[in-house]
Amino acid sequence: MSAGRWGFGGGAVVVLLASGAWAMWPGHVDARLWEQVRPVIEDRLAADSRGSGYGETKPGLRAQWFCRARARALDERDGVVRAGVTTACREYGVRGGALVECSGADVPQVVRLRRDADGGYRVVAREQAPDGAGYERWVEDHFGLFAAPGPEDWVPSTELAAAARAHFGLPAAAPVTGC
Repeated sequence: MSAGRWGFGGGAVVVLLASGAWAMWPGHVDARLWEQVRPVIEDRLAADSRGSGYGETKPGLRAQWFCRARARALDERDGVVRAGVTTACREYGVRGGALVECSGADVPQVVRLRRDADGGYRVVAREQAPDGAGYERWVEDHFGLFAAPGPEDWVPSTELAAAARAHFGLPAAAPVTGC
């Protein structure tokens, strides 16, 4: 076989591998669309978390849920948005001038939203990765082979603590303690 054929064949293999990697890579995120759907997703996460935290059983803490999402993939078709996100939710309360963290979770999810008649969005479905067995397979099936969330994809707890401090009127340096 001639060197030209080897070169052509090798080039074809490289193109196929690159195309496959591109298809499996995390999707592009439209910043304008993300700004529209992010608050809706975060509000839904907080609403769905209510009633599930330990702090809520202690009225003196005035505990509330704070949630953030980071987009991994975002796609809109026929008025339906599929958002692949990493999410973080923390339940915070206040005791003695300190922020108290009672519950929380960091979970990759797929959220589907539909555009309303007024142009806004509403969540119509939400799926999340299971705990333990099946987690990695779920992430691969929903985000792609090369899209497993890395450390930079998760919302830092400092963002949530800052939002909670502001909500409760605490100084930025108020300590965070356990429930």
